Amino acid sequence: MPSAGALAARLKEDDVLSLTSFAAEAADDGAPVTGAPTQATAAATLAAVLDSLSYDRAEDVVQVDLRGKSEMGDYMVIASGRSSRQVAAMSEKLTDRLKHTFGILSKVEGKDSGDWVLIDTGDVIVHIFRPEVREFYQLEKMWLSPGEDGAVTSG
Repeated sequence: MPSAGALAARLKEDDVLSLTSFAAEAADDGAPVTGAPTQATAAATLAAVLDSLSYDRAEDVVQVDLRGKSEMGDYMVIASGRSSRQVAAMSEKLTDRLKHTFGILSKVEGKDSGDWVLIDTGDVIVHIFRPEVREFYQLEKMWLSPGEDGAVTSG
């Protein structure tokens, strides 16, 4: 029976090999990937989230700075997809990219329905909506200060 150290080294090696093969595959489709996992800071995670959403053609992306407003995270990102299928696909690709770039295992809610997907990365909370659902809940109005415009891009 192998020792605990030998088993841990083998598992770590498998992770490194998996990440290397993912980076090679991702390079073929043009997806934003940096290679081996790096240290995730709130700002780096936010940048990766915004890049992923932009790459997948998210619409009406809004960034909300939660520092000093809430303990649940440093940033919130709210975006729309054109259909349930696009919302689910964007959320799946985002979580995969964060996992392979930073080693972040995000908590995901709502992916099966595709109306409103919540992705909790720890530092960044991401909401991806279908436009009708987003209009109904108006989540950004709850978090943006009067006169504050958190828009990042318009699609």
